[in-house]
Amino acid sequence: PYFLPLSFLWYILSLSGSAPPKNNMIAILKTTQVIISVIIVCLILIQTKNAGLSSGIKNSFTAYRSLRGVEKAVFILTAVLGVLLVANSFLLIKLS
Repeated sequence: PYFLPLSFLWYILSLSGSAPPKNNMIAILKTTQVIISVIIVCLILIQTKNAGLSSGIKNSFTAYRSLRGVEKAVFILTAVLGVLLVANSFLLIKLS
């Protein structure tokens, strides 16, 4: 499914004249910032493999393979959420 950030939804609503007050908008953007950040951290932890101190001791020869299925979806979702996090940050800076 497609992810529509709350900030974009409020922007669409503001075009029709029913925008929330600025303080409410900042609170929503801050909450969205925290939620996106937590999701990104979880996604990054899911996709780390052969990481940590013991990875240098083990065999360092691993074959490159392309991402498939769920791995690819997690990678793309991480990138999309990263872009949304940056966009949300810029909106917070603009409104503050």
